[in-house]
Amino acid sequence: MFKRSLVKPDGRMLHLYGRTSPPPECDVDGPRGGPGGSHMRWHPLRAEWVVYAAHRQTRTFLPPPEYNPLLPSSDPNQPTEVPGSAWDVAVFDNLYPSLSADAGAPPPQIVDTAPGVGACEVVVFSRDPGQSLGTLPLTQIELILDVWADRTAELGRRDELAYVFPFENRGVEVGVTLHHPHGQIYAYPFVPPLPARMLAQEARYHALHGRALALGLLEAELAADERVLYRGPRAVALVPVCARYAYEVWVTPRVPCPSLLALDTEIRADLARALKTTLLKYDGLWGRPFPYVMACYQAPSDGELHPETQLRIEFYPPYRMPGRLKYLAGTELGAGVFTAETLPELKAAELRAVEVELE
Repeated sequence: MFKRSLVKPDGRMLHLYGRTSPPPECDVDGPRGGPGGSHMRWHPLRAEWVVYAAHRQTRTFLPPPEYNPLLPSSDPNQPTEVPGSAWDVAVFDNLYPSLSADAGAPPPQIVDTAPGVGACEVVVFSRDPGQSLGTLPLTQIELILDVWADRTAELGRRDELAYVFPFENRGVEVGVTLHHPHGQIYAYPFVPPLPARMLAQEARYHALHGRALALGLLEAELAADERVLYRGPRAVALVPVCARYAYEVWVTPRVPCPSLLALDTEIRADLARALKTTLLKYDGLWGRPFPYVMACYQAPSDGELHPETQLRIEFYPPYRMPGRLKYLAGTELGAGVFTAETLPELKAAELRAVEVELE
């Protein structure tokens, strides 16, 4: 992997990555950031922070193709976020960040408050707006995994940040505002509630059994072989026995791997194959681009080893059947108890039946 870091005219960072050669030196321009700033308020009943970023109300929303801000720049009078020079993956500071390094002091409230300190980055997966993560060549997906690891390492070195979270929202059904293939990386000044809850459970299990909970579950899934979508030498994709969403899939290494920083060449290559298999099965299931939220869970960036946890890339598709979305309503949002109208085994069978070819 090759990398070139540049500073945009408004002070935001831009990182260009090349698969086989360094991206060339180039001038950068693009949209200018406006008034921003965010802050956090403590929710005393839920014991968690809520981020307030009112400036995001004006962010770009489903622009026509000719105004795609993630296209490589071609018109100097209308610069986009990324240059027209050669690069394979681009990462830049979000123009409308929920969290930022220079968040100002919050106004006083009747609950505890804190500045919205953190980082929000956009990861452009490809120069081609017609691609998707699943249609990219395996070598490009491997590069994206490498880029996630590089950003995890760089952001994780900042003392004020505690957790680095790569993710992707795909499809208008989950609120996507730009169709160009891209994901995001949020780096939080705390470990977010869901990862924190899972890490606590994993720590308790590791203290009792001396091994990672997720790896034990993975071994049981491989032995049952009822919900496995991809079984490789170093990685696996499966519909978990405890899936909350109809077509939920977990992609994870088969060997201990607490974070993206632990990936070696072989694991990364097989993880890319597991990811591509999953995404091609999604699109092939109903013959249409399949929407989802993709979440990458990994160890906190506190410098500890965290043998209790395991890197997992989890997919949460919103559809439970063709044309019918899974809406989160009273029991899910109000009580926090998911009700699944489908069995993981049956949905896994549907996905297993979809034949795919890896390039």
